[in-house]
Amino acid sequence: MVKLIHTLADHGDDVSCCAFSSSLLATCSLDKTIRLYSLSDFAELPHSPLKFHTYAVHCCCFSPSGHILASCSTDGTTVLWGAHSGQPLAVMEQPGGSPVRVCCFSPDSTYLASGAADGSVVLWNAQSYKLYRCGSVKDGSLVACAFSPDGSLLVTGSSGGDLTVWDDRMRCLHSEKAHDLGITCCDFAPQPLSGGEQGFQRYRLASCGQDCEIKLWFVSFTRALGFELKYKSTLRGHCAPILTCVFSHDGQMLVSGSVDKSVIIYDIATQSVLHTLTQHTRYVTTCAFAPNTLLLATGSMDKTVNIWQFDLETPYQGGMNDQLKQLVEDWSEEDVSTWLRTQGLEDLIGIFQMNNIDGKELLQLTKESLAGDLKIESLGLRSKVMRSIEELRTKMDSLSSGIPDEFICPITRELMKDPVIASDGYSYEREAMENWIHKKKRTSPMTNLVLPSLILTPNRTLKMAINRWQETHQK
Repeated sequence: MVKLIHTLADHGDDVSCCAFSSSLLATCSLDKTIRLYSLSDFAELPHSPLKFHTYAVHCCCFSPSGHILASCSTDGTTVLWGAHSGQPLAVMEQPGGSPVRVCCFSPDSTYLASGAADGSVVLWNAQSYKLYRCGSVKDGSLVACAFSPDGSLLVTGSSGGDLTVWDDRMRCLHSEKAHDLGITCCDFAPQPLSGGEQGFQRYRLASCGQDCEIKLWFVSFTRALGFELKYKSTLRGHCAPILTCVFSHDGQMLVSGSVDKSVIIYDIATQSVLHTLTQHTRYVTTCAFAPNTLLLATGSMDKTVNIWQFDLETPYQGGMNDQLKQLVEDWSEEDVSTWLRTQGLEDLIGIFQMNNIDGKELLQLTKESLAGDLKIESLGLRSKVMRSIEELRTKMDSLSSGIPDEFICPITRELMKDPVIASDGYSYEREAMENWIHKKKRTSPMTNLVLPSLILTPNRTLKMAINRWQETHQK
């Protein structure tokens, strides 16, 4: 299912981080440089490598639009670059000059967070390049950070082992010891787990650390009721400290890299190991999924970056889709309970079991039956259940048609002919997305968040994948 298609070996020292945009791959290293490659053929861009930092570069990341690249370094700076020109746009110095270990953009590109060895975390205005807010953790270096998909929360991880949650004004909402020997990385799954009442958001968060464990958490936040971080489960597959973990763009897979030199790909729905990759010869320091394409990059202290492709002949579509192939109509009541858990609706399991809801009954549910027969009082919960059921029906239609789900436009639910990437990071059929925008809808069809830009970028990599699939599967 996963095959190695390319190896990049241009860095002269340990690879510390890699990041994708819709058309580029960025890698950075202890050799003080950032390198940029085209996803069409993995050729290095003419203006690469990018040179400015005077010490090791620890992290790099693209803005959601892919036009801006950020990098941070032991030299105490975070630099913004024009991704397609290689020109430095701004140099932002960490207060106190401490080595900067990690950086990440907010989902709407408004802010850039940077975390440093002295425990400081800074929120920069990504347009004016000015310091907006800052905070600090008391125990250890700040080595991990991630914004929630709606941008309302920032989670940071420290070498002391604490997960700390900040609101959008850098007020500390919560902090707790998550990994006894220190955190190394954290990442949010892209999609909310449940909608619930207005203003309620719930997300899945992963963290990993020196204790050789990956922990999965539920993060809930409402303006009225506040914040909750709830531990859910632990993934144990590595036999040494884990240095990186990241969700796939659909949230159905999690990949991790370790001191044991291996990369493990997990199915989030079943929490089982899908693949273990062992081609690196030293510690695996970084992993990254490409947006909207079936590519994975892994970087290592062996100075290389490996590019992996998920087999287009049998594309991975998530653990629950394995069950879809057995047809939802044949699901038992226990299968329905498992599905509810994957949707973040475990609180409804008792109600569904009491009413003997199996797969056939599940597909027949309506908003009226949820309210009348199942007595689910919350309008938000009823809406969430119906959205999840509609997604299930759509996936069934996709499987029956044989078209990989990532090739189908989220708006038209048809095979894309001219895929474009919107500023929300998702791909759509050009005509459908243009019609969406022309109807004065500035929100994302997938997230309902305001689109930071109306620019549509051709997704040539996805178009090539669709063309290859058509040549193989259609006469």
